[in-house]
Amino acid sequence: MYKVVGLTKRITSDGKPVLSGIDALFGEGEMIGVVGPSGSGKSTLLRCLSLRTRWNEGDYLANGDTLISGGGSAPMKYKSKFAYLEQNPQLYPNKTAHKNVLIGQVGQTPWWRRMTGMVRSDDYMGAMDELEKLGLLDKAKVPAGKLSGGEKQRVAICTALVHGASVLAADEPVVGLDPHSSDKVLSVLKSVCEQQGKTVIVVLPVELAERWCTRIWGVNDGRLILDVKGRRLTTAEKKSI
Repeated sequence: MYKVVGLTKRITSDGKPVLSGIDALFGEGEMIGVVGPSGSGKSTLLRCLSLRTRWNEGDYLANGDTLISGGGSAPMKYKSKFAYLEQNPQLYPNKTAHKNVLIGQVGQTPWWRRMTGMVRSDDYMGAMDELEKLGLLDKAKVPAGKLSGGEKQRVAICTALVHGASVLAADEPVVGLDPHSSDKVLSVLKSVCEQQGKTVIVVLPVELAERWCTRIWGVNDGRLILDVKGRRLTTAEKKSI
C-alpha cells in the first residue's frame, strides 16, 4: 500500500506550485486513470509518484517505509520498483526488442550490462517469457526502430516488468495510436494489474479512463479534485476537471 501526503511540487521561477497538497492512497492490482486538462499537472504527478523528480513538500509512505523525509536507503530501494513510461518510449532503435528489454533503461541495470550486452541465461529466458505474455514473441528479433508505436509501448512495459517494477506510471501511452493499437496497449496494462498484481497509474482521456480503469483521479490546477471508482463520470464531475 502506498500513501501520498501533502505532495507539493514547484517548478516555475515564481515559485507557484505545479502540484499542491495532494493526498492519495493506492495499492496492488489497481489501474488508476489520471484525467484533466492540459497543463493541470498530470505528467508532473506521475514523475513525482515514480520518484523521477524531487518533491518540494509532502511525504510518501510505502509498506512502512518513509520515502521522502525518512532518508536512508529507502528511496533508492523503491526507485527500482517504480517505472515511468514516457509517451514516446526511449528505446535503442538499432537493438532488437529482446535486447532492449534485457538492457533496460539507464539506472535499471549495471553499466557493464549496458556496455557489453552480457546477460545470464535465466535473464534471457525471462525476457522471452515476458515478451510472449505481451504478445511480442514474434517481434523479439526485430530492431526497435522498426516497431509500431503500440509495439514500442509494449516493449517498454515488458522492460519495466522484467526489471522488477511493481508500480507503472504511464504518461499518455496511447497518444497518436489508432483505436486497435490503443486497445492492445491498455489491455496489456489491465492484464498486468489483474494477473500480476501490479499497480498502473496512467494518464488517459476521460472516455478511455471510464472504460478501462478501476479508479479515476481528476487533476486540475495542480490539485487532486476527484478520486472515484472507475465508471462513467457524471456531467458535474467532468466539468470539475
